[in-house]
Amino acid sequence: MTSSKIKNLKKRHAQETRFKLCGMASIAFALTFLVMLFSMILTKSSGAFLRTEIALEVDLSNESDVTKIDHRQLIKNALKTRFPGVKSGAQSISEINALYQILSKVSNLELKKQLEKNPDSLGKKSIFWFSAASKSDMFFKHKNLSSLNQTQISWLENLAKKNQVRKVLNWKFFQFADSREPEIAGIGAGLTGSILVMLTFMIFAFPIAVMCAFYLEEFAPKNRLTDIIEISINNLAAIPSIIYGLLGLTLYLQFMNLPRSSSLVGGMTLFMLVLPVIIIATRNTIRSIPSSIRDGAAALGASKMQITLHHLLPLSVPGIMTGTILAISRALGETAPLLMIGMVAFIADIPQNFTDPTTVLPVQIYLWSDSPEAGFAEKTAAAILVLLGFLVLLNSVAIFLRKKFERKW
Repeated sequence: MTSSKIKNLKKRHAQETRFKLCGMASIAFALTFLVMLFSMILTKSSGAFLRTEIALEVDLSNESDVTKIDHRQLIKNALKTRFPGVKSGAQSISEINALYQILSKVSNLELKKQLEKNPDSLGKKSIFWFSAASKSDMFFKHKNLSSLNQTQISWLENLAKKNQVRKVLNWKFFQFADSREPEIAGIGAGLTGSILVMLTFMIFAFPIAVMCAFYLEEFAPKNRLTDIIEISINNLAAIPSIIYGLLGLTLYLQFMNLPRSSSLVGGMTLFMLVLPVIIIATRNTIRSIPSSIRDGAAALGASKMQITLHHLLPLSVPGIMTGTILAISRALGETAPLLMIGMVAFIADIPQNFTDPTTVLPVQIYLWSDSPEAGFAEKTAAAILVLLGFLVLLNSVAIFLRKKFERKW
């Protein structure tokens, strides 16, 4: 081998080595970025899955009828008793209000609920646990002092010293809807709305997309009109999602007068978004089936419809399901089209049906991210984590279905 050939071979090997190193560096960079992203989300969201409760002794000695109790006044009296240094009167109104602010504004409802479960507490003094206000919660979790004055800090430190503070799992984060108060705001409405929206667009998109794909592949004549339809479907898959929001606003709200901010309108808007995606995935699956299966069935006397229903459809189910789940994953992360149809509204109640006003997780994350309170910051990260977990679950199911039912020809 001549020296020039040896030199050329070494040069090619060096190029190959550099290319491998660039590929490895790219993978390392992507993994590092992914780890940093998830670490940041996990760090910020960890506190949202716990909530702080404060214990108070409530005097129910003079109470005998649950229906006639002034729960809010009982809690105020319990706070004054717990901190006797707070004086009453016109000159100390600000200090009294500061004392009341260490507990959540729904503490009276919590007391009512606890008394309904345990009516034996009437007629005596009993210890009850109440949710801390957001700024108190942030103090106990992260030592955040930005929203507290020095007097409130001393009260909270005194409660912690007397073991009258505890952290519990925050199930209310999943059960409650949105709220102006960070400590009681939850993703219940957004999670329910996302599920209702998903059910709506899948009811419309799945059968229409599958039938459209089979017609174009197996029944439609190959002419200019069919070519235009195919090109249009491919182009629709690349249209920015906000265009579908404008179309939904015009068609469903202004023309059809459907309920604004409802999961029905949201689902029908996203139906237009995912329809081309499912059609393209289904058509690709049908094309991958060998023509010998069609020819064999036809040779045995099967009709075109029998070939489609008895052979092609069962064999294409894994690909159809994979494409459908991936389409769902894309739709559940959309925000722009839903903002256009009014799903940016503040929703304080969990929707009960498809026509009730609702929101979805991406929109709720968008709203919370604009709130200045520290309590909303950690709940924003927690909602992102829940959404990512849901999407990872769907993609894992898609991978499982593809691996389990995939056939190699």
